[in-house]
Amino acid sequence: MSEIFVIVEHRLNEIRDISFEMLWKACELAQTHSHTVTAILLGHEVNALAEQISDRADTVLLFDDERCKNFNAGTYKEIVAALIQESNPILTLIGNTSWGMELAPCLAVKTGYPLGTDCIDISFQDGKLIAQRQMYDGKIFSNISFADSPGYLLTVRSGVFAKDPLGQRKAEIVKKDFPLAEVPLKKEFVEYVETAAGDVDISQAELLISVGRGIGEEENITLVREFAEALGGIVSCSRPIVDKNWLPKYLQVGTSGKSVSPKVYIAIGISGAFQHMAGVTGAGTIIAINKDHKAPIFRTADYGIVDDLFKIVPALKDKVQELKKG
Repeated sequence: MSEIFVIVEHRLNEIRDISFEMLWKACELAQTHSHTVTAILLGHEVNALAEQISDRADTVLLFDDERCKNFNAGTYKEIVAALIQESNPILTLIGNTSWGMELAPCLAVKTGYPLGTDCIDISFQDGKLIAQRQMYDGKIFSNISFADSPGYLLTVRSGVFAKDPLGQRKAEIVKKDFPLAEVPLKKEFVEYVETAAGDVDISQAELLISVGRGIGEEENITLVREFAEALGGIVSCSRPIVDKNWLPKYLQVGTSGKSVSPKVYIAIGISGAFQHMAGVTGAGTIIAINKDHKAPIFRTADYGIVDDLFKIVPALKDKVQELKKG
């Protein structure tokens, strides 16, 4: 029975969603292929975070040390490489984030393990690891295989897997000693500076109402805003809307925007190009409203309405408001 390692990413004493998503996928692979899931958590005074993920892994390896308070690729590399050498996991998952994109190449060099980056799906076929990636700005989905190795490293795109616990697990939390007397640091952490990404983070939304070029004119976006407000959702958009400067970049869904995983994704006037749909692979239910019955989005949507959005959206908004009034 082999292990799957998941490197838990956290910031400002909060576990980031990418960690929950990787744990979900690790548990799915473990159920199918009789592996075990081990979460690797480095930090300082993070016992509560270990408890928070204990229902998503078989083991949580906790390194609690002042030197791990803030992420440093050099420190993480040495600790994780030592664990890989000790346990020989078949697979190590790392977020395709600023953390992961710095850590993963260092770890690949240190361990000699093959590395696949920005993966949107992972499977084992006939005992061989297969990772799915997108190429050419999302136009092509490619399955990649690897040379034989004792283990593999993959970075995982945010928003492509579910975040909920999968299966019934109760991890043993194992506190580990810091394995190195001193790790030479090539850079020093100063502070976290929050970027001005706008008032909302669409990657965290449970209900998204997304608008595309079918809306016609900028002033028509008000119609979508009112519908979103009635539903209690957040407005997002496809790339053409951003290109026209009708909505800001931080609301864009797709390969050149954000990957999202809402429970419900309502696409209004969106044709469903590869580049856009690649950003909603983690959505629970997709509802499409488009007057073109041949629009590609209907091949992916769970529910579709083929009609004029300027007739359908106001009618849906009025019905929602009516139901709210009882």
